[in-house]
Amino acid sequence: MLRKRFMAGMAAVALFSTAFWGMAKAELIGEVDTAFRWLGKDDRVVIEAYDDPKVRGVTCYVSRARTGGIKGTVGLAEDRAEASIACRQVSDPIEFRGKLPRQEDVFTERMSILFKRLHVVRVVDPTRNALIYMTYSDRIIEGSPQNSVTAVPVGRSNPIPMK
Repeated sequence: MLRKRFMAGMAAVALFSTAFWGMAKAELIGEVDTAFRWLGKDDRVVIEAYDDPKVRGVTCYVSRARTGGIKGTVGLAEDRAEASIACRQVSDPIEFRGKLPRQEDVFTERMSILFKRLHVVRVVDPTRNALIYMTYSDRIIEGSPQNSVTAVPVGRSNPIPMK
C-alpha cells in the first residue's frame, strides 16, 4: 500500500515535470521490464508511436531504454542513447500537409532533465520518392553517433511536395 502511494506521488511529479519540459507527443504502445528497482519504476524498454504531423498516414515506432528507480520515476534520470525506429504507412493514401523541407526535425523529446534529447529526423529522397526517418540523441557537450534509420516508400502516383 505504501509503495502504491509513493508511486502515485511520483507519477504526479513526473506528470508535472513532463508538462513543464514540453515533451513530444508520443503514444505508449508497450513496455518490458529489464531490471528490478526496489524504489520507483523498474528499468524498461518502451515502444512509443509518433504520427508524423506533416504526413498523414505515416507513424514511427521508436523503442528505447527508460531508466527507472527514484530518479527515473521523477524524471531526473538520464536515459541511454540507444534507440531503434521503424516507420510505416498506416493508412491509404499518404497525404501531405503542405510542402516538406529536404530535412526536418519531426519529433524531439528529452532524455534527461536538461542536457540530452532524442530526435527523429525526416529526410525526403525525391529521386526514389521516399521518406527516410532517422533517430539519434544529442547532448549539449557530447552527442552520440548511435542512430537508427528506416524508410517509407511513397507511390509514384503521389509525388512528395517539397519546398
